[in-house]
Amino acid sequence: MNKADLLQAWHDHLLHSRRRSPHTVRAYLATAERLLARTGATSWAEVAQMEAGDLRLQLAARRAGGIGNVSAARELSALKGFLAFARQQAGLADATPPRMRGPRVKKGLPRPITPDDASNLAELVENNAANGWIGARDRAVLLLMYGAGLRIAEALSLTGAHLPLGETLLVTGKGGKQRIVPLIPVVRAAVADYARQCPWPLGRDEPLFRGAKGGALSQGMVQKAVAQARRVLGLPETATPHALRHSFATHLLGAGADLRSLQELLGHTSLGSTQIYTRVDAATLLDTYRHAHPRDRD
Repeated sequence: MNKADLLQAWHDHLLHSRRRSPHTVRAYLATAERLLARTGATSWAEVAQMEAGDLRLQLAARRAGGIGNVSAARELSALKGFLAFARQQAGLADATPPRMRGPRVKKGLPRPITPDDASNLAELVENNAANGWIGARDRAVLLLMYGAGLRIAEALSLTGAHLPLGETLLVTGKGGKQRIVPLIPVVRAAVADYARQCPWPLGRDEPLFRGAKGGALSQGMVQKAVAQARRVLGLPETATPHALRHSFATHLLGAGADLRSLQELLGHTSLGSTQIYTRVDAATLLDTYRHAHPRDRD
């Protein structure tokens, strides 16, 4: 066995057994590759023998490269997962990874945008597109995120088999977890409009959203289109495609949606992930109060 064999087994475990997203698989694989390159380990037995001190050295090397607390915390999580897998492969009775506290990460609030800004963003992205069908495509993707709360990866994973869209959509999210989300008419109409204009055949097993040359649309192209539009609109850099999902959640909560329903719609495993939106709503309310409350004037 060599380093390539270890990495291939780790890749297959993440993708098939753990059903991690392609982005997570790439990141965790890169972390394992860096560890093996630094230590020279070429067998599961060698990796399994690593302890907390080895992880500290690995993180120190990454810190020297300039990564911050958030990246360091993710790196540590990936390292622990790799060591746990190595111990299983080595046949150890206790596969528990070394105990090590990660860097403290301050969890920031999501940054939603207003309904008007969301609408203007989708409209401008559509108008800025190189041609009509690409504009219709980008608008449909953004409305799926804002109107149905989809993650960008979830929207781009849809296939021609989902057409025509009905009043609900079965979405496969993180970890292969499935959920049903309702689709409002404007979202269904946007996707149908794109499907009519798309010059590529949308077969049942083919990606629904296509790039200019017919391949699967990449997240980077959507992010680039949004970045260009937000600069024109004067929106902050936090107005990313993912901010549309945050806006979906915040606006539903503000309209009276309960947390359990919101948890189901967003596909969160834990209620704690959803509860952060109560803080967002409170922050929005306080900001509105500060700007709108009449004050006595001297």
